[in-house]
Amino acid sequence: MAKARILIVEDDASLAEVLEYNLSQEGYDVQVARDGQLGLREIRLRCPDLVVLDLMLPMIEGLEVCRLLRADPATAGLLVLMLTARSEESDELIGFSVGADDYVSKPFSVKVLLQRINALLRRKEQGTGDRDVIVSQGIMIDRRRHRATVGDRPLDLTPSEFGLLTALVRQPGRAFSRAELIDVALGDDAIVLERTIDVHIRALRKKMGRYADLVQTVRGIGYRLRDPADFVNG
Repeated sequence: MAKARILIVEDDASLAEVLEYNLSQEGYDVQVARDGQLGLREIRLRCPDLVVLDLMLPMIEGLEVCRLLRADPATAGLLVLMLTARSEESDELIGFSVGADDYVSKPFSVKVLLQRINALLRRKEQGTGDRDVIVSQGIMIDRRRHRATVGDRPLDLTPSEFGLLTALVRQPGRAFSRAELIDVALGDDAIVLERTIDVHIRALRKKMGRYADLVQTVRGIGYRLRDPADFVNG
């Protein structure tokens, strides 16, 4: 089996060296770029499987790099783990809104970062499922083509948002705990704060527009997709 290719886009030389060493020890094929412009160039030359992307970068900042990757069909599905010294929830939401699949704040444990990377890559490998097309209440999920629509409008979702919406649409009416949704969207060995799921859900609802109310908060538990029977009984 070929090694997964990981690109680290990080201007802190000592941190980049630590990450390169540890990821190489895990068996990954690792490259390093020291600014956003070089990162984009490397991605377009040898598209990696995952990018560890610092937010604060010379030349082109990480958020803009992520936007450019998502806007290009050739890199739109590339896994992006954003790495930054910022830790405010609003910054996490901005990162997810431009297409980051996960978000890790400095300082961090290298072990935790490795687990998050492993979980993202495994989720990508296991992306095929038992039903290719799932439909509920105007939401359509096409797993094979990795497309989602509400009404007739396509949704531009990150892989994590797509995983969350797929889980909810597959079992409308079922209340999922945040821990269960972490397993579904980020992998069962991901070390993720439960509030990260709340950030993903807010971003997902924003993209769903007038269909946002279909994703309901279940107080004290987590989230569910509204049960179709509620339209009849409500």
